[in-house]
Amino acid sequence: MPDTRFYEQLGPATLAELADLAGAELSAPALGFKRIATAAPLARAQDDGISFLSDRRYVTELSTTQAGACFAQPAFAKLAPEGCVVLLTAEPQAAYARAAGRLHQPRRLDPEASAVHPSAEIEPGVVLGRGVVVGEGARIGAGTEIGANAVIGPGVCIGRDCRVSANVVIGFALVGDRVRILAGAVIGEAGFGVTGTRGGAIDIPQLGRVIVQDDVTIGACTCIDRGAWDDTLIGERTKIDNLVQIAHNVKLGRNCLLAAHTGISGSVTVGDGAVFGGRAGIADHLEIGAGARVAAAAGVMKSIPPGETWCGQPARPLRRFMRETAWLARKAAAREGDGE
Repeated sequence: MPDTRFYEQLGPATLAELADLAGAELSAPALGFKRIATAAPLARAQDDGISFLSDRRYVTELSTTQAGACFAQPAFAKLAPEGCVVLLTAEPQAAYARAAGRLHQPRRLDPEASAVHPSAEIEPGVVLGRGVVVGEGARIGAGTEIGANAVIGPGVCIGRDCRVSANVVIGFALVGDRVRILAGAVIGEAGFGVTGTRGGAIDIPQLGRVIVQDDVTIGACTCIDRGAWDDTLIGERTKIDNLVQIAHNVKLGRNCLLAAHTGISGSVTVGDGAVFGGRAGIADHLEIGAGARVAAAAGVMKSIPPGETWCGQPARPLRRFMRETAWLARKAAAREGDGE
């Protein structure tokens, strides 16, 4: 279930209600009374949860899921295990998005409350700059300084001896000790979860968190999205430059270095000590091994083994990149010599 510090639970709802909301057909209409409390991925859902299958690569997860219900196309209905009621639809991910929005709602700042909500826990020695807003149930550790006009959302926990600069926005996040977040950074906003429908694209509710471990530095105007369900994780002592984008569900290891304009797409896993040059771009669902080095402006479309250095667009191992570059240079020089 999503963390209740950050999300209100609006359920339960019956399967009949969810089917009607999502425009789906119950495979077992007699079970329309069954009550569902939460939305979750196939691998994480329990008997009171509803999930979806939209990609045949995950049919194994459907056959072993413990979900009480699942949105799926008719062709996959027979793969669901006993006890999992299938809701038939041509657009299972969109149906799931509508159901998730019925069951969960992000907590927002109370417009009627004072700038620092009465329920917020502020330890001794905390310094709050002019115009700071602290939401319901937030906690800020001793010795932490929050700069002018920063916004700390409901339920956010910030550790001790942190430095949060002006105009930072933090929501749906747990932040460790001695973390530095520079001006204008945004931590915990929704990731780019979108699915297409016959009526146009719709947003998929993002129900995860951001976990920032101890001694991390996050640069100015950097954006770190919360997870779609699982957490986005920034490992200890990782240093992130200005204007970096880290998408939902990314797992960054310890002691990683990310130079400015790096962009890491959703569900990428990065090992300890990896280094990214400026403007490096990483496609989604890849693994970047421990100690790997991604050159500036590289476009990474494949997973990188530990310890390797990759360059170019599309990125490939350094030796191969250098051989190809040298070969192209020789060919170009030869054509120039021929007067072409």
